[in-house]
Amino acid sequence: MISHEPFSAAPRDRRPLRALALYLMAVFIGGPLLAPWLYHGIQALAQSVPALETAARMPFARYVNRGLLIVALLGLPFFVRGAGVRRWADVGIAPGFIRWRRFGAAFALGFLSLAAVCAITLMAGGRLLKPRTPGELAGQFLGVLATALIVAVIEELLFRGAMFGMLRRAMRWPAALAASSAVYAITHFMARPENPAEVGWLSGLRVLPTMLAGMTELRTLFPALPSLALAGVILGLAYQWTGDLSASIGIHAGWIFWLKFYGFATRRAPDVDPWFWGSGKLVDGWLAFAALVVVLSLLVMTARRRRVLGGASWTV
Repeated sequence: MISHEPFSAAPRDRRPLRALALYLMAVFIGGPLLAPWLYHGIQALAQSVPALETAARMPFARYVNRGLLIVALLGLPFFVRGAGVRRWADVGIAPGFIRWRRFGAAFALGFLSLAAVCAITLMAGGRLLKPRTPGELAGQFLGVLATALIVAVIEELLFRGAMFGMLRRAMRWPAALAASSAVYAITHFMARPENPAEVGWLSGLRVLPTMLAGMTELRTLFPALPSLALAGVILGLAYQWTGDLSASIGIHAGWIFWLKFYGFATRRAPDVDPWFWGSGKLVDGWLAFAALVVVLSLLVMTARRRRVLGGASWTV
């Protein structure tokens, strides 16, 4: 049986639960309250800074998302300290931070798993290629790759290093994994409602509940939510079994690349139900869910055989 309980020798610490409750409250109240300030600030700056014109045209819900992320990042050190942690190594940030060989092998796993989904979908006619020039594809490739790396680092610090890492101090790690994966899935499952007629200082708090309205529709809820939850489990296990965030960041970055690039490079095929093949988001199709099941199976087999990922043994 696979097991890695870094905190099992100590009594269960309840401080992480209190710290997490306060942290989530701060994020989901502070983020929406910050959103109108971001919105009005960008609108004002865009009049004299042309580079901000695209950001100024973003839907207000995107500003709410950005507000949530900013407050989450600013509050992360307070959450970690409130949970009783004094060393960053306890949240997956070891000296040197990234183990590059491990990261590279994990990135290949994430990249190839969704690349296979994209290839199968295109060959089967589930989606069609958009007419793009080589220059457009190359520029998008580099931009998406940079975005994938940045987003993967941020989200792994938040959800695996901090949230999962802290929760397993207060409960058995499988329960902590389930809880952190559920939160991870829900926070990625936000709709983009219509812009408010006027953006006031409380508009973010009014918009936030409607951003979760998609969770009431079965066709929207499945298979996107299970896929995101399963992705969170895979990333959490990669952290649990290696002891640092290198593998989870690598897998996550490989996935994010295709989630971003696929929508740019493809379009919906007429008379094709995206419930199996997925839309431009990719993760909302059952084929992507099946690919994640394969990744989980490979991860478990690798751990059980004490295989080496990037030069470091997994604990079994």
